Amino acid sequence: MSFFEILRSAMRGVTANKLRSVLTLLGVMIGVGSVILLLAVGNGSAQTVQNAITTLGTNTLTVRSNTGGGGGGGGTTATAASTSSVKTITTKVSDQLADAGLGHVKAVVPQVSTSLTISSTTTSSDSVSVIGTTAGYFDVSTAKVASGSAFTAADVTTSAKVAVIGSTLATTLYPTGSALGKSVSVDGTPFTVVGILATQSAAGFTDPNTVLVAPITRIQKSYTGYGAVSTLTVEAKSSEAVTAAQGEVTVMLNQLLGVTDTSDEPFTVTNQSSLLATAAASATSFTVLLGAVAAISLLVGGIGVTNVMLVTVTERTREIGIRKALGATRGAILGQFLAEAATLTLLGGVLGVIAALIGARFEINGTQPVVLGYSIPLALGVSVAIGVFFGVYPAGRAAAMRPIQALRAI
Repeated sequence: MSFFEILRSAMRGVTANKLRSVLTLLGVMIGVGSVILLLAVGNGSAQTVQNAITTLGTNTLTVRSNTGGGGGGGGTTATAASTSSVKTITTKVSDQLADAGLGHVKAVVPQVSTSLTISSTTTSSDSVSVIGTTAGYFDVSTAKVASGSAFTAADVTTSAKVAVIGSTLATTLYPTGSALGKSVSVDGTPFTVVGILATQSAAGFTDPNTVLVAPITRIQKSYTGYGAVSTLTVEAKSSEAVTAAQGEVTVMLNQLLGVTDTSDEPFTVTNQSSLLATAAASATSFTVLLGAVAAISLLVGGIGVTNVMLVTVTERTREIGIRKALGATRGAILGQFLAEAATLTLLGGVLGVIAALIGARFEINGTQPVVLGYSIPLALGVSVAIGVFFGVYPAGRAAAMRPIQALRAI
């Protein structure tokens, strides 16, 4: 019996009882579709987390106060505070850190931050994140000016009342025209908008597009005072130099702040690259877990194939007896029923792939699934393997029947 004859016989067997075959296909389809889609959800979630961390910069460091401190905004920032006036990071400390000639540090940008009401002539926005920083902020952060220009070092020196605002804030304050060159009131003080930031993806709880960035000297003079800075951005010379830069910054800050007990440092330096590696490892574990859960449904579908094939063998006892009496070999009978099981699972697998690809076009619980390339052939291959594996016993049972016994059972 040729391969094509076995295949035709298998298709006739599959279509002989359409309802039973459809239900079996449905079980396999759900299993295959679940494996592909849940792996896609896990992969999509992993990419979302990695993108969020990447937007913070893989060549930057964050310095956070161990007792809490001010926040930052609009890109990669570092929080630094202290528990006493002696251990306070000020703009002077920031300048000293930048001028220390650290071999792996490219730039140090101080920041102060607060929340204020920003108004135009027609509308206002409350609790807007206001960042005071230097001109270098736009070089080391992901906040880039899309229209207009950033303020300059001269603006910082003269405490100029100029600002760069986020795209959402610009639209809110001036919905019918461009905010560029217009005046906005920052808690009663007029500032001229010299630039508008490019739209950024949200990477945290605050909207980076609703922000006002101005010279640090002006923000300190008008709002925060000249005490501790809220944040620092420390940029390494390359992503490979981040770890070395972290060590240099830690040692230098301890010296500048007069810290003698390094076990009780008033700050914590965080490496964004290490956060990315940790997030990637966690995401991989999460994806594997989702795949394992989905594989259970595929296993259940395989058990369903066994059940259906056992019923099929019982119903076709007479056919088996007649075929064996006419000279059909054990291999031909075995191949026929294995082909039927494999056909069921292959068709179910194809339908499962189609369903998964359709499902991946929609967001699931806020996550956009990203289908893994290897998951499709893997799921299809496993589905066929399950069909063959779970079809072996029923097919073997059919092939082992003696013709006289099969005909006597009628």
